[in-house]
Amino acid sequence: MFGLANVVVVAVAAVLLWWLLIDPQWSPVGSYPQPFNASLFWAIIATVWVAFNCGWTGPARLGQPARGLVGIVVVLAIAAAVVALLAYGWSRVDPSFAASRAEGAGFGTGQLIVLFAFFFYVTAVVNWAQWPWADRLSPPWAGLAEIGTLVLPTLVLFGVFAVPSVATWADPSTALMSKATLTGWFYSCIVAVVVTGLLWDNLPWALLKSRAATAVVSLVGNFVLGTVIYFGTLGAAKLLIGPANVAALGDGVTSYAAEFGVCWVFWMIAWANVFGNKPTHLGRAANLVVRTVVTLVLAVVTFLGYYFVVAGSVLHEPAAGVSLHGDALGFMNFAVLVMLFYVLFLGSFGLPPAEPDAAAADAETIAVETAGAREPA
Repeated sequence: MFGLANVVVVAVAAVLLWWLLIDPQWSPVGSYPQPFNASLFWAIIATVWVAFNCGWTGPARLGQPARGLVGIVVVLAIAAAVVALLAYGWSRVDPSFAASRAEGAGFGTGQLIVLFAFFFYVTAVVNWAQWPWADRLSPPWAGLAEIGTLVLPTLVLFGVFAVPSVATWADPSTALMSKATLTGWFYSCIVAVVVTGLLWDNLPWALLKSRAATAVVSLVGNFVLGTVIYFGTLGAAKLLIGPANVAALGDGVTSYAAEFGVCWVFWMIAWANVFGNKPTHLGRAANLVVRTVVTLVLAVVTFLGYYFVVAGSVLHEPAAGVSLHGDALGFMNFAVLVMLFYVLFLGSFGLPPAEPDAAAADAETIAVETAGAREPA
């Protein structure tokens, strides 16, 4: 019930904020789709930097909701500053980022950096346990060092994979893959990070003895698993939207691996943070299988509901394909951000605390009693 209550609060808040700030028909702001998407992506990575890498969710001396609101304001300020710096500052050096480009293409170029940043900064926390920074520095310095170090691989991959497709001065024929395929594939690698780091308790990487080996193997392994997930989620998305929409989308359909993936990520984050990552009392393999199947089923329902009902009728997004509306990488990522704000920064403010899982509590009691029985008098 605690998990469901959180999801209801997040869903209602996301839709109301959408109508106020983003909705292409109702909002007086007029930010859809850009600079909304760019600001959204940078707000998500700023949340990762502040709350996960640096471990800060607001001034500890303040109670809720003031504490969480301060953290949210800091995140939004970072996101706004980065978007403005790229679109109105760095664009004087490289016009690929310019806000004046048609259809918000300049904002989209800057937004793509986050695709690579999210992979590195999240895997550093959930797969690597912030190795090697956490062994040498205390918070927030470990997080700041982590943020600074991982800028390099983020920009290298952005330069290799994305720049040829989006830069005004680049030759698109030199791109390793189209922007749609890049988005679908690399977001699937992010999905692999979330699956292993959250749903699977960092398995199989946690089986390794060395923390360094865990980091290296998980880095490579998530790219391999992500590639598998890409083909699986793309196939599922094509099946769900139907052949007419697949034909209408053409080569752009490859991005729908990411569109399906973000629906799954929403539920995986919710499952780990407000549903207690149930089940926890079955065998290890059974726990992981049940979590995976349940969140996947919820992702399918969400994907269908969003594209065929919510995006057009509730959010007033434009048509895509034959019978589809919207772009899940927009609204569903917005829902993810709202959930992180509400659950992480605000601590599910206004809801009664969750009751402890009975099975987990019994297991903990047994473990304590057993340990006590073994201690010498």
